[in-house]
Amino acid sequence: MDSAAHYLGFDFSTQQLKVIAVNEQLHVVYEDNVQFDKDLPEFGTQGGVHVHEDKLTVTSPVLMWLKALDCILDRMKASGFNFSKIKALSGTGQQHGSVYWRTASREVLNHLPAEQPLHIALQTCFSISDSPIWMDSSTRAECHHLEKSIGGAQVLANITGSRAYERFTGNQIAKVYKQKPKEYSQCERISLVSSFAASLFIGDYAPIDYSDGSGMNLLDIHKKTWDETCLNACAPGLKEKLGSVVPSSSVLGNVSSYHVQRYGFSPHCSVVAFTGDNPASLAGMRLEEGDIAVSLGTSDTLFLWIKDPTPALEGHIFINPVHFEDYMALLCFKNGSLMREKIRDNCSSASWEEFSNILRSTPPGNNGHIGFFFDVMEITPQVVGIHRFNAKNQKVSEFPQDVEVRALIEGQFMAKRIYAERLGYKILPQTKILATGGASCNQDILQVHYLCLVRCFRI
Repeated sequence: MDSAAHYLGFDFSTQQLKVIAVNEQLHVVYEDNVQFDKDLPEFGTQGGVHVHEDKLTVTSPVLMWLKALDCILDRMKASGFNFSKIKALSGTGQQHGSVYWRTASREVLNHLPAEQPLHIALQTCFSISDSPIWMDSSTRAECHHLEKSIGGAQVLANITGSRAYERFTGNQIAKVYKQKPKEYSQCERISLVSSFAASLFIGDYAPIDYSDGSGMNLLDIHKKTWDETCLNACAPGLKEKLGSVVPSSSVLGNVSSYHVQRYGFSPHCSVVAFTGDNPASLAGMRLEEGDIAVSLGTSDTLFLWIKDPTPALEGHIFINPVHFEDYMALLCFKNGSLMREKIRDNCSSASWEEFSNILRSTPPGNNGHIGFFFDVMEITPQVVGIHRFNAKNQKVSEFPQDVEVRALIEGQFMAKRIYAERLGYKILPQTKILATGGASCNQDILQVHYLCLVRCFRI
């Protein structure tokens, strides 16, 4: 290992904790991960989570996250990794998840004994042992209450960037207050997964950052402060429990003495605010104003950098993690690669090569034929089924196979543009489209993407 400064990044995701260290040239000098199911079987998770009997409630054990961090730091130390070279660290967390610190836990966090691992030193510090996470869909009643309290779904979206969603943290907190009032009253601080992780490094409660805080249905994304009406609709005393919010690039301070003594970090190592995984994707892909990033995976996800958002009932507006005066939009489409694979199997003999040949041989615009293909209930928009329209705008029951293939791809990408523009996205002369995910390997799919939008660079 060279003597230059290194930088450390952590990702507290659903199924694993990942770490990566890079040097000043951004070359990777260390990476590792802890798989929750495999490496920490004592917590009994499947896919890193506990799915409850109602099939709607989904949680993850807080102590599992702590023990994973202990494991990964201990491995680094055992490998001879020189923590004193780390100049700064930061990280990401799965969005929307919430951690409930028990009263008097701040004192424990401020004075962690270096001889104990975190999962031992902090084991009594949480009033709720299993944290609600983004996969939870049990808060429909709380969502309805919040939208009614604020004046409707669109009013809520105008303030917080999104209508009420079951996975969003404010609605999860409302459920905790309603169903576990004792545990809520025993809680002195509520963290997101990202700010929880940052707290472990600074030895104090870390503030929630603007971008991750935008995924809570609680933050006024224009004023960049908690909205009092939203807070009061969810639970009493919530503003004090949430603490302050800060820009996503804020330096929170230096690592705590615990990490200096236990692992050999420099006492001057800076800790930058952790943020959510989706905002971190926008920052990591180095998007600029007007750019689009699209992940073409099992579901298709669109990240947009915008200046003048127009929040809608579909999609999300977050405060931009890179420039907090700007915004980012996030759109998720559930019928992504699985839908493309189904049409491939039905229309091109399960061959991507034949699928591509069809795309190359059919004209842009598909002679006026277009289709919308939703094998499962879509998120954006909420609809299911196959809907085909001919050049006369008449609904038809089927297309020829070559028309079907192009109708699928053009329909998918035109839908992305339509919903992006509804959120305030504007194509600029310098606009780039960055594609990643499995389908980005298919140049013919990307060419249709190019024709539907602007230009495309595959990463």
